Amino acid sequence: MIPDASLAFRLRARLAPRDRRVTLCAMSHPEDEDPAALFRAAIGAVTPINATPPANAKPRPKPRARMAERDDAEAHSEFQRLLRDSAPLEAGDVASYRRENVPARVFQRLRRGQFSAQDELDLHGANAVQAEALLRQFIAEAHAHEFGCVRIVHGKGLQSGGIPLLKNLVDRLLRQRNDVLAFHSAPPTQGGTGAMLVLLARR
Repeated sequence: MIPDASLAFRLRARLAPRDRRVTLCAMSHPEDEDPAALFRAAIGAVTPINATPPANAKPRPKPRARMAERDDAEAHSEFQRLLRDSAPLEAGDVASYRRENVPARVFQRLRRGQFSAQDELDLHGANAVQAEALLRQFIAEAHAHEFGCVRIVHGKGLQSGGIPLLKNLVDRLLRQRNDVLAFHSAPPTQGGTGAMLVLLARR
């Protein structure tokens, strides 16, 4: 028997919407998809940015390095101004300081190097900013340990254009400290005019 054509058409019409619902239902679950795959599909291909600087590009100085250089330059300029305003010590000059309450005989022993240095600070290679910080820390720690005498090696400044900057810096800073009783350039056997023996106050 030949099937009725109208019956076949009605069957196809009744089945077609159900097939579409099944298809739409299968596509309506994005949680089943890989999120990374969906993201790549949405934005397309990504070209990485070349972060390597050109071969002839100069590296940028770090902010902290620039600040340190600026601070050192400012400190050096300020210290040079102070030296111009007063008579600075020269390489061969003797540095000497004594408070009024220090007996002359005690100061005489310091001059002759008769007090043993209990600690030493060598400032060779330090710039003005570094030397000041090192000196302050050194004297504070020596005073905390109740050292009576210490030696500070500052050099003669033969490479600093005629004026020994570190020598003058040490001389000025030591004069400002309440825990320093006296100082004097060391005897030749202990560094001469390139070092100082410092007498500290007791706590």
